[in-house]
Amino acid sequence: MPDPRTELARLREEVLQCDRKLIGAIARRYELVHRIGALKRQLGLPVTDPAREAAVVRRAAELARAEGLDDELVRELVWKVMAAARGEQRAAREDDEPSG
Repeated sequence: MPDPRTELARLREEVLQCDRKLIGAIARRYELVHRIGALKRQLGLPVTDPAREAAVVRRAAELARAEGLDDELVRELVWKVMAAARGEQRAAREDDEPSG
């Protein structure tokens, strides 16, 4: 049986690795959202697509439940990440507009 302090340190290191992966996944999602935003601008599509956003949140909740996670927590997290991405897409559009 491992020493409890050693096991605690090992588990904390694993949590840190999970956090790194989580932050990396969020960063990758932002990269993709920036590319999507640029394509939306080219196509003349709006930043917000409520039906698409609702579907993304539903899918995330389903994935959360499948993993035994609190789906409401995941919904809230995904909504916040999407809201931040919408804000960045809107800001990028403002940067592209000619100044008056």
